[in-house]
Amino acid sequence: QVQLVESGGGLVQAGGSLRLSCAASGSIYSINAMGWYRQAPGKQRELVVVITSGGSTNYADSVKGRFTISGDNAKNTVYLQMNSLKPEDTAVYYCNGDMVSRSSLKAMDYWGTGSLVVVSS
Repeated sequence: QVQLVESGGGLVQAGGSLRLSCAASGSIYSINAMGWYRQAPGKQRELVVVITSGGSTNYADSVKGRFTISGDNAKNTVYLQMNSLKPEDTAVYYCNGDMVSRSSLKAMDYWGTGSLVVVSS
């Protein structure tokens, strides 16, 4: 079984910073990519950023220059540093992993349970 466990959400004032963490654990054979999506109230889930195993990144235009993703391969963990937060960044942030488990040997999408980020104006 493969799991993604997130931490680091919370309440922050506009202009502030938060850091989210996401650790992958379990019977992992390989990780192709990990990233973050978010879903604001009444809106569809959207990509925030993804990082591949080779280190390539893809950021949503709305967070470029403010958010930074980084990873620790040894710990199967990714971090999302969020700076200059805006009220419109308020959402539940979901960690996503494109991973291969040892049991299936097939690439699948895995999701964390979500971390709530609230940015007050």
